[in-house]
Amino acid sequence: MEFLMRRIILLITIGLILFTGTANAQLEIGGSYELRNEDPKNGFGLRIQKGILGSVPVVDLGIRLHASFFSEEFDRDNLGQDYSIEYTNYDVGVAGYGGVSLGLIQPYAGIGIGTENYEAVVNNYSVSGDLNPEGDESNLYWNLFTGAKVTVIPMVKPFVEYRYSNKELSSPTLADAQSGRIMFGVLLSF
Repeated sequence: MEFLMRRIILLITIGLILFTGTANAQLEIGGSYELRNEDPKNGFGLRIQKGILGSVPVVDLGIRLHASFFSEEFDRDNLGQDYSIEYTNYDVGVAGYGGVSLGLIQPYAGIGIGTENYEAVVNNYSVSGDLNPEGDESNLYWNLFTGAKVTVIPMVKPFVEYRYSNKELSSPTLADAQSGRIMFGVLLSF
């Protein structure tokens, strides 16, 4: 747990250093609904991002802090014994991105790093043996993402984004080292 807290504090510190260095650029805060290809599949995300070059009219370069939370409970049956497993996953990261403004639509792409924590807790489990799926795992990852924002109202920007993550920074032999997710959300610009 202490190692995870150190990583989170390091990511937040990097983000704060980057965010305080840009005075004239636009700040965006948003939320998203996220779907991914591993359990739990559905979750929510938050992001704060800030442009680096506020004076360039067409090019949009910036940095982002993002966090996601996933939680789901599955009912299982083992040798006639019913139990449930609650999976919880959260991640935080920092990323750099670049894009262009093409009128109402703003496509972008970026790269980042982050940390993720995964936890499985068994409820009502009374069967003895080696089938205990409880556990706690923490990983470092790098990610690539691409997406597009739409400027409906100057302050409100709906977006769609796809993020590919690779957890090989923590373990090159990790079985589920790669994952993808699609996000639908809204950014508020200030």
